[in-house]
Amino acid sequence: MSSPWTTDRIPDQSGRVIVITGANSGIGLEAAKVLVAKGAHVVLACRNPAKAADAEAALRAETPKASVEVMELDVSRLASVRAFAEAFPKRHAKLDVLVNNAGVMALPPTRTEDGFDIQMATNHFGHFALTGLLLETLKSSAPARVVNVSSGMHRVGGDRFEAMMAGKTFNPWIVYGQSKLANVLFSNELDRRTQAKGLDLRALTCHPGFAATNLQGTSAAAGAATGYSEGSAAFLNRLFAQPAAAGAWPTLMAATDPDARGGDYIGPGGITESAGPPVRAKASRAARDPDLARRLWEISVKATGVDYAGL
Repeated sequence: MSSPWTTDRIPDQSGRVIVITGANSGIGLEAAKVLVAKGAHVVLACRNPAKAADAEAALRAETPKASVEVMELDVSRLASVRAFAEAFPKRHAKLDVLVNNAGVMALPPTRTEDGFDIQMATNHFGHFALTGLLLETLKSSAPARVVNVSSGMHRVGGDRFEAMMAGKTFNPWIVYGQSKLANVLFSNELDRRTQAKGLDLRALTCHPGFAATNLQGTSAAAGAATGYSEGSAAFLNRLFAQPAAAGAWPTLMAATDPDARGGDYIGPGGITESAGPPVRAKASRAARDPDLARRLWEISVKATGVDYAGL
C-alpha cells in the first residue's frame, strides 16, 4: 500500500496560473498558501476586496516571493461573474486550474438579485457560469483542471432541483445539501462532456471533511433559521474539527496530483471521511446519477444563460 498523500507530493507549480474563488479565508486561503509556496501564480477571486487584500498580505509575509493577485468576484451575482470572466483573459493568457471553492452554508431562505436562493447561487450557479465563461481559456491551457469543492453533506441532497426552481421551499440544511450535490453532479457532467470531445480538461470534486473554518460561524450567526448556534459551532470545531490547513489537502490533491482523474471525488480517508489524508472516495448514488446530472446541467444553462457552446 502506498504511503498517505501529503503536500510533499505536490510537484513544482512554477508557471501555472490558478484561480481560487473565496480564497480570503478557510480552505481557499490554506490551499493558496501551499500553491504559492510551490511556485504557482494564484488569483484570489474574492467578494470582499479588503479581506482579500489582507489575505494577499499574509501570503506575501509567509512566502516573500509569492506570485499572487486579487481580483474581485462575487459568485452569488451573475453580473460580477461576467465582469470577472471578461477581465481575467485580459490579464492572463492561460488558466491551468480553476478551483470553485467559495461557498455559504445553511443560510435562511434569501433571494439574490438574479432570483436564485443564496446558497444555490453562491455554491453552484455562480461557479457553473464562471466555468463556462472561462471555458475557452481553460481549453487553450490544456492540460487544465476544474475543481469543485463539495461537502459530505451532498449526501442529504436528492432529486429536488426542479422543485426548487419551481419555488418550493426547503429547510436551509436541505438546500445546502442540494447545492453541494450540485457540485458533484456538475463536475461529473462537465468531465463526461469534455472527455467526449477529446479535450485535455479534467473536472474533479473534493470535500474537506469536518474542517474548522468561518463557514460554521456564518451559518450559526443566522440563528434560529438554521438551529445552529454560534456557541455550538465553536464547541464542535474545538472538539471534532481538523484544522483548515488539513481540510485543504483534498483540494490540493485534486488540483495538483498527476494521477488524479477526471470525475474523481477526493476527500479525507479517515472514519466517516471527516479527517485524515485525502483519498479517492465514493460519492452518493444521487451524485453518480448521469440523468440527474444532465437535468441539472440543463437547469443551470437556463438559469445562468451560459450554454457551454460546443460541449
